Amino acid sequence: MRITDVAKNLLIINVLFFLAGLIFGNEQMLDLMALHYPASPLFKPLQIATHFFMHGGMLHLFFNMFALVLFGSSLEALWGPQKFLFFYFACAIGAAVLHMGFTWWEMTSIENAIALFKEYPTYANFDNFLEASRLNRDFLNQDALNQMSRGMTPQMIGEANGVISEIYNGKLNIPMVGASGAIYGLLLAFGMLFPERELMLIFLPIPIKAKYFIPVLMLIELYLGLNQFSWDNIAHFAHLGGAVTGFFLILYWRKFGSRW
Repeated sequence: MRITDVAKNLLIINVLFFLAGLIFGNEQMLDLMALHYPASPLFKPLQIATHFFMHGGMLHLFFNMFALVLFGSSLEALWGPQKFLFFYFACAIGAAVLHMGFTWWEMTSIENAIALFKEYPTYANFDNFLEASRLNRDFLNQDALNQMSRGMTPQMIGEANGVISEIYNGKLNIPMVGASGAIYGLLLAFGMLFPERELMLIFLPIPIKAKYFIPVLMLIELYLGLNQFSWDNIAHFAHLGGAVTGFFLILYWRKFGSRW
């Protein structure tokens, strides 16, 4: 199957962005073009349109582009270039919206925990903040935590405030990159439009029909997103946001049609 024109051009643009990061410095490119939380000093409105051309590494880029070519070309051949491009961008923006909504909920929980500790600087409230931040505690000094648990001295309160500030600023400035939200929209559309096609995971070469494969994949994303494991830095709600946007867009087109 040949690569369709829009899928090919999106592939080229994504690769060019990745090469620009290698040439000009990935950190500078991320600060400028990755999507940051609106309260972050690094946030710029332009990032809403640039973040889904950025990627966090070669494997991230490869798997997204592999899926873009494989699933996107089938959808573009069915829909035509304009409808496919609109769908791709809509899913990418929908992914960003749901991710930002989840981030707002998470940051609000953290900010409430910080306010509670500021008012009542107890170890229980410090521990509550650590729970709200959902971070792996291995980087913290365990001896210091044990001492805090036996009673907070003014020095310990100051140290706790330093940890809180470091974690909060780190969470505030975490960027989101990648075309994965748009790709999950394509996966969802492929499952709806080609339900009998058989798919296989690279690491599990067992053919599974799309109508079973795609829903299971979405349930896994939902499980990982809700649990937010400390070892997991993937924006699962961005994936789900792209899929949900694609699902409702296809339903709308089925009922009302499209102009393309």
